[in-house]
Amino acid sequence: MKRTLAAAVLLVLPLLAFAQEKLLKAGPMVGYSEMREVALWVQTTGPAKVRFAYWDREKPAQKYQTAELNTSAEGGFTATAVADQVQPGKKYAYELYLNNKKVDRPYPLAFQSQPLWQWRTDPPPFKFATGSCFYVNETEYDRPGKPYGGGYEIAATILGQQPDFMLWLGDNTYLREPDWNTWTGIVHRYGHTRGLPELQPLLGSVHHYATWDDHDYGPDNSDRSFWNKQQTLKAFKLFWANPNYVLGDKAGVTGSFGWHDVQFFLLDDRWYKTPNHNTTALAGEAANPAGPRPLLGDAQLQWLVDALTYSRAPFKFVVIGSQVLNPVEQEDSYAFYPQERDKLLAAIAAAKIPGVIFLDGDRHFTSLTRLERPGTYPLYDVTISPLTAGTYSPKENNTLLVPGTLVTDRNFALMEVSGPRTDRMLTIRVLDAAGKERWTRQIKASELK
Repeated sequence: MKRTLAAAVLLVLPLLAFAQEKLLKAGPMVGYSEMREVALWVQTTGPAKVRFAYWDREKPAQKYQTAELNTSAEGGFTATAVADQVQPGKKYAYELYLNNKKVDRPYPLAFQSQPLWQWRTDPPPFKFATGSCFYVNETEYDRPGKPYGGGYEIAATILGQQPDFMLWLGDNTYLREPDWNTWTGIVHRYGHTRGLPELQPLLGSVHHYATWDDHDYGPDNSDRSFWNKQQTLKAFKLFWANPNYVLGDKAGVTGSFGWHDVQFFLLDDRWYKTPNHNTTALAGEAANPAGPRPLLGDAQLQWLVDALTYSRAPFKFVVIGSQVLNPVEQEDSYAFYPQERDKLLAAIAAAKIPGVIFLDGDRHFTSLTRLERPGTYPLYDVTISPLTAGTYSPKENNTLLVPGTLVTDRNFALMEVSGPRTDRMLTIRVLDAAGKERWTRQIKASELK
């Protein structure tokens, strides 16, 4: 009898494991990291109970549990749990449980907490990967003809560089015509992209932060008039595990985070965006295209200037979907909004804010733009695009383009910050999908003062 029971159990266990894996749609993914908290995300195929177990790699016998959460259709069958028993500067392993059954993954599941280095040591070195325009084909909903997406192996290439985190610069998924009008369509598109098999190992052991651009916000080149932006905002917050949204629950994806001694300012270039070619205006706006039409809007712009002024970070990355310094009026460039852009640049100069670097995507090519400013340091605009979407060779005359930095293949950037606290160095490396280096630049924090 005992042998029969044991044999039955051995037969049932693989079936249970398979059933639990069938419940998993995407992830798990590691979200934000702080000294005392780390976010862990997952999406299921239907209603499920979700929890995570985790442990310090140096003390594997002591396991901690997150709170148990329930996934639902209203929440896109996603769950973001908080690992709140972590200690600063530790490396952890974790595992996922669905309906109280462990779900095995064929790759490592790991995360780290940020260290408490202040007043103790120099800030540690770190590196992060970044890019934009992540298109995943789905034939029945794509435009006819040659598939627009490809090169999904770039996810494995990024993982092979062992970044501490991945920073997504917008167009992280591409809503299509059947998607953006309904919650059903939006969740389908987000889940289809996030569930790409090649992406899963990168999600599982690298921290992820994101802002958005037009395609994960709404239709191509969409602006503040987009009728369904409340639902796409809801989806963004459910599918990404950013630490904060500073302008409130219904005012876009603006936020900030720090990694060691560096600070990142995540901007929303869609929520307040005036149409590029509008000829009408709201109260307080000029009634012609040359007037002070907003891209960021007054509230977001004021927050950014205040936050940059307050920050003591040696490098302050202003992260935005659209190019900032390219002077050519092309696509969704900030060049279409010269008065607001000039206001931002003037505020940075007047407050003598050091260390500002713009980081963006959107354009389906990569480039480095440099703006010389009399009496102070030059501003850099690093454009990184695309990850898996189609590529583009620009014909425009960007007079501020740094020679040798234009890349028109699928690519990403690996950025490393190193050196002692008083002499930090940023190394930018642009790599293609196969990992071949296309260009590299080094910028000292002392050069940005």
